[in-house]
Amino acid sequence: MARTRFAPDRGLTNRMVLTMFLIGLLYVVFVGALIVLLKGAWPIVVVVAAGLFIAQFWFSDKIAAFSMGAREVTPQEFPELHGAVDRLCALADMQKPRVAVAQSDVPNAFATGRNEKNAVVCVTTGLLRRLEPEELEGVLAHELSHVAHKDVMVMTIAGFLGVLAGVITRVGVQFGMFGGFDRRDNRDDNSGMIMLAVIAVSAVAYAISFLLTRMLSRYRELSADRSAAELTGRPSALASALTKVTGQMAAIPTQDLRRAQPFNAFYFAPALKPSEAISNAFSTHPSLEKRLEQLGKISAELGRQ
Repeated sequence: MARTRFAPDRGLTNRMVLTMFLIGLLYVVFVGALIVLLKGAWPIVVVVAAGLFIAQFWFSDKIAAFSMGAREVTPQEFPELHGAVDRLCALADMQKPRVAVAQSDVPNAFATGRNEKNAVVCVTTGLLRRLEPEELEGVLAHELSHVAHKDVMVMTIAGFLGVLAGVITRVGVQFGMFGGFDRRDNRDDNSGMIMLAVIAVSAVAYAISFLLTRMLSRYRELSADRSAAELTGRPSALASALTKVTGQMAAIPTQDLRRAQPFNAFYFAPALKPSEAISNAFSTHPSLEKRLEQLGKISAELGRQ
């Protein structure tokens, strides 16, 4: 973790190391299995795997910002937003990330980027309209803690395997079925079995990476809440923002929420209606009740101090 005033979280660090190890192991096994299954297509598999990994790692901030409709803004355009980020970065003794705004009525925020230098913190126009200044600072502190703890980078890499599984499978199957075997009869006899095997390997790789990223995502959200509350000294403001954002999801059109849901793992709060935001093994965030309970305990501790 970078040397900032955000409280270090050993539990988060240990989980990130374990997740990266398991994802890396799964990545090697997955690519190796595809090379064995798609013998004639192994150069394509290797090139696509390496190319996608480099693109995802080096351009993750630009890819995420573009996908979520974010646009970098200047202090002249959004002086209050930049002012809040400036204050928090000075308080945390960390480098200021780029600041972006997404034109969306879904009240939310996210951070992305492989390190502090390339980080972007983005809020939606829907969030800016709904939150009071202290609530907004709580949300921004939450997102800045993701950058300081480097869990944004880990989530970017961890989520990469799911994308890779789909792309390599499509490319590899097409190449293998239409040019990867020596004899036509052999290709006709085995292509069906090979396609099923590739699909099975991809499904297993995706399922494991999905569960690993979900488990890390839930813990990192609690860690960010805790770090933001301790840095600002106002856990009640963050709790108010959480309650307000979650409650406002019910007023957002379903089609808008569906467009935002693929990015839930990166958002401050899941883009789900309250009735759908159930805490389970597949959720990207802990339940609202659990997050508020933690903030209540921090508030009590700060009060005693």
